[in-house]
Amino acid sequence: MGQGYFHQDDKSKKWSVQFCYKDYYGNNRRKHKRGFATKREAKQFMDEFIMKQQSNIDMSFASFIEEYKENMYSDLRDSTIATKTHMIELHILPYFKDKSISAITALDIKRWQKEIKKKNYSDAYLWSINTQLNAIFNHAVKFYKLSYNPCKGAGFMGKSKSGNMGIWSEDEFEQFLEAVKDKPVIYNAFFLMYWTGLRVGELLALDIKDIDLETGILSVTKSLNRVKGEDIISPPKTQRSIRKIHLPKFCVDRMREYINTLYGRTSNDRLFIVTKSHLEKEIKRGADLAGLKQIRVHDLRHSHASLLISKGVDIATISNRLGHEKISTTLNTYSHMFEASAAGVADMLDNLHSGEED
Repeated sequence: MGQGYFHQDDKSKKWSVQFCYKDYYGNNRRKHKRGFATKREAKQFMDEFIMKQQSNIDMSFASFIEEYKENMYSDLRDSTIATKTHMIELHILPYFKDKSISAITALDIKRWQKEIKKKNYSDAYLWSINTQLNAIFNHAVKFYKLSYNPCKGAGFMGKSKSGNMGIWSEDEFEQFLEAVKDKPVIYNAFFLMYWTGLRVGELLALDIKDIDLETGILSVTKSLNRVKGEDIISPPKTQRSIRKIHLPKFCVDRMREYINTLYGRTSNDRLFIVTKSHLEKEIKRGADLAGLKQIRVHDLRHSHASLLISKGVDIATISNRLGHEKISTTLNTYSHMFEASAAGVADMLDNLHSGEED
């Protein structure tokens, strides 16, 4: 593709390449790269490098992923970057890395899906992997003039998370709390999650001062995520996630009692010193002891939403309480829960009409 000067070192027998290219601003540049085992590898590096500079869609999928990361990762949280990178490197790159991104077809995607499904992942995780690949091709279509996203032709695999959520009723949750009351930190952490709809990262990032026991307001301003074995405190998922949650009196009383047991801690210390993995272990233990169906820790957030919907709370209030970026997110996530409410509207109108006729 490009014209370069190739040289093999007499001692190391390694190849190097020098070549000229135009950068993003149209300026002439020179590149020198050493350490290739063969001349072919050196030329391949040069061709890929030039295609990337020219945003040439014939570049390899692996090269495009580097471009994708540079373009898309700058505004993401470290935890989100770690999740995306893990998913791409484990499930996507091994299948497509050497193919030109413009040569990948819908049939290639279908074959990839077939291989991924053999690993027996959950429907929600399959959906997440497919969504990530779809986002990569959408980026290529939008910014690199790829003519077509092959994921659209292949269709999706798995199901969105909303189709896999588990819900505990208030009675079931009370049975669960009874089963874990031997561990106060766990008991109170789950108690607060169920009655507020907090995300687990938001819960774990709470400081004692984030609960105002006088006003009954819980302030959500940050999230805790574990990245490469280290706890990272960062802003919440979205700007709308920064919010104030009004707590019912029984919740304030419970948190006051719990905080009073935290001897030696200041208001700037974390409210719950526990890990997400430990919470996952404990919700399984508690469900087994109480004889309940297994749900995930995140499903306590869904259970809170379900409780509010069943009590007729309006969608805007629910969306604000959960910290969703848009009301449409709340509707898309919980649309199936509104079916019972929608059916009840007919009965309500019947009663209203009957009352008017009497």
